[in-house]
Order: sequence, then structure tokens, then C-alpha cells
Amino acid sequence: MKQTWRWFGPPDRTSINDILQAGAEGIVSALHHIAPGVVWTVEEIDKRIEEIGHMDDGEPSGLHWDVVESLPVSEDIKKQAGDWREHIENYKISLRNLAQRNIEVICYNFMPVLDWTRTDLKYRMSHGGTTMRFDLIDFAAFDIHLLQRDGAVEAFSSEIAEHAGRRFNLMSEQKKHEISNNVACGLPGSTESLTLEDIRQHLAEYNNISSDQLRRHFIDFLSEVAPVAEELGMRLCCHPDDPPFPLLGLPRIMSTEEDYKTIIQAVDMPANGITLCAGSLGARPDNDLPGMVDRLGDRLHFVHLRNVKRETQGIPASFHEAEHLAGDTDMVALTKAVLQEEKRRREMGRKDWSIPIRPDHGMDILDDLKRSGQPGYPSIGRLKGLAELRGLITALSSLEDKGNR
Repeated sequence: MKQTWRWFGPPDRTSINDILQAGAEGIVSALHHIAPGVVWTVEEIDKRIEEIGHMDDGEPSGLHWDVVESLPVSEDIKKQAGDWREHIENYKISLRNLAQRNIEVICYNFMPVLDWTRTDLKYRMSHGGTTMRFDLIDFAAFDIHLLQRDGAVEAFSSEIAEHAGRRFNLMSEQKKHEISNNVACGLPGSTESLTLEDIRQHLAEYNNISSDQLRRHFIDFLSEVAPVAEELGMRLCCHPDDPPFPLLGLPRIMSTEEDYKTIIQAVDMPANGITLCAGSLGARPDNDLPGMVDRLGDRLHFVHLRNVKRETQGIPASFHEAEHLAGDTDMVALTKAVLQEEKRRREMGRKDWSIPIRPDHGMDILDDLKRSGQPGYPSIGRLKGLAELRGLITALSSLEDKGNR
């Protein structure tokens, strides 16, 4: 596995120097300052490559831009509205420009409106560190009483709705403001948050778009861009819904193994693959992650290794971001499955046998608590996660080597 690190560019509180000291071997990045639907020019791509390639003192870092996360799919494409056809053509141009610089792995998602949703970005753990959390009662209180979305009450069980009403009545104005800001945090890498009115407007634009229709739009998009990626020797990999269940009345189409199978089969070519995010998919108890690697591994192009702890039963559920080896996902079994897929690829002679992975998210610990970095992306918390994962990878690889002797 190639151990990579997500870097949000020069504004990131974690520097290239820090990433080198963490022992990462490659960089996952994106041009967050360019709006979705706009072409990524070679000049802008080269600028990011240059930033990644040098330490603070100007010396070469030896790091390369290995994975794009994300080349965003515009809301117009998802809705097939406005300038969606132009945006698809621009997406193809961006792929060609990235290919010129030998960047082959492109992660993206097809989630409407929000890339991820949490109710608490600084949930305090027993050791004093903080983590991100999705509390179903708080979310229901937001949806029903703060956002006041039509149909929100019916979206939850009567028990959840009653609990949400009682909790809302006890909330301070500060707490209401915090939950609204957390839910509306917007795109990773963005410094902007959506207001409640922004969210209402975005939701209204999806009122008449069902899951089946959104899936058709997704297949239309892939039918256009996947052949270009195939021609260029690139690998597209869709990130799952986060969390992987319906929210705010929006359609969710990438939450389960069956969802992935449908998309892979609809546009059946090697370039059309998946990002397996253990944290996102792991928020559902019915997702068998090691089994997904076994069954869908041929199209596995990128892996996010993080863990969550489910706090309630059923779907949807409350959960929080756990330590990388301590949540509900069996990280040993999952890592072993990825290593087995790499072994299979080596034996087949595939040039993409080494699958890029990154330590996704992490708890704010030690100096992270004062750093105010990107939510979910602390320096020390991820360093700890990467160290744990590296030890796991090394141990499993060693056992495999000894077993082959």
C-alpha cells in the first residue's frame, strides 16, 4: 500500500515538512479554490505540483501528487440542470490536463448539496481529545426545528422526533447556532459554510429528483467521462455517501455494496472504480468491508482507512469517529483483505498493484487542540493513525512473507 496524506494546499495548517516527518509517501490534494464545473488548467496543476515538491526552505520534498481528491462534480451535473453539459466537457478537459502531469487516480463523490454531515466537530473523548460526531437526535432537532424542512417529522421515527423536540426545547441559542454551523459546514477544503437559507434553496432544487433519477444522472456522467479516463490510463473512484443513509430528504445512491455494484456494472470498464472509505461505509452495520474488498477489489482504486463507533442500533444511527484501530470496523481484517488484493494484482502483472491508502480523519489530540486545523484533519491525530496503520501493514506483510517461505 502506498501511504498517502491529504493536503489542502498552502492554507493547510499541516505543512509539507510536517507530512514528510509523519512518514507519508505521497500526497492527496485538490484545487479547492477552483469552483466546481470550471477547468483545472495545466498552469494551476503545475503550481500545486510545485508546492507539493518543496519544503519550507525550498529544498525538494521528494513528494508527488499521487491522488486527486476531489475533482468535484458540480451540482448542475448531478441535477442535469443549467450548464451541466458544459461542466462535463470541462471535466474531461481537466482529466486530460491532469494526465499530462501523470496524475492517474481521481477521487470524487456524487452526494447532493453536502459532502459530509456531522452535528459535533469537537466531541470530547474520555482522554481529553476531541473528535467528530453524528448525533441522530441533534440532527433530527436541526432538521425539524431549526431548518424546519417540509416532511422532516415524517423522516424520523416517532420516538426520535419526540426526543428531538425535548432536546431542542433545552438547547441554548449557542448550541442551536453550533449545530447549524456544524451540519452546514459544506465542502472539505472550503472556508465557506452554507446558511440555513442556502440549504433550503439547495434542497428545493432536489425536490423532484428521486434516487433512481439521480442514479441515472450519475450513469450519464460516467458514460461521458469514464471512456476518457480509460483512454488516458486514469482511474476514477467514487467516494461513498457520508453518512451512508438518507438525510434532509436528499437521494443517496452510494451507501452500500449493491450501490457500488450497480454503478460498476452500468459503466463496465476498469477506469470506473471505487474509493472504499472505511469510516463512511462503516457507519452502517450491514456493510461488510473486508467482503467488499474481496468481491469488488478489481475496481478498488483508493482506500480511506478510518474507523467509527456506532452508538445506537439500526439505520440511521448515531456514531463518532473512533481511533483507527478501535471502532466497529475490523481494521485488521480490512487491511489484510487489501493486502491480498495487492498480491493478486502483482501476480496478474497489473501496474496498479500498489493501492494508495490514507489515514482518513483523526482525533484532535495534544497540540492539535490549539491548532484549529481543517475539521477532521488534525496533524498529530492523523500521524498517530498512520503510525498505527503502518505497524499493522508491516506486521501483516511480515506474516505473509513468512508464510510463503
